Amino acid sequence: MNRKFTMLAVVLALTFAIAAPSSGAPGAKGATATKHAATQHQQDLIDINSATADQLKAIPGIGDVYSQKIIAGRPYKGKDELVQKKILPQAVYNKVKNRIIAKQK
Repeated sequence: MNRKFTMLAVVLALTFAIAAPSSGAPGAKGATATKHAATQHQQDLIDINSATADQLKAIPGIGDVYSQKIIAGRPYKGKDELVQKKILPQAVYNKVKNRIIAKQK
């Protein structure tokens, strides 16, 4: 009986050792990847308070006219002011809102 119990304990210990994440805390690797993705996304956002006309025109849906209107309407407290100040129509704003940010100085 002791030998069976010992073998069972060894098998269970090995099973848990193989299944356990190697990074220490469960889900730590996933949390780091999510945090990195969020940081990367923030770096990819175009700041409507400081972007050049060329940077703004690189956003699909923003051309010469809209980029000049965005620059002329600065500063913005929030990106939603593009619609409130009638700089962009709601449909265009809906297309670009995930690509822009209005940073405060």
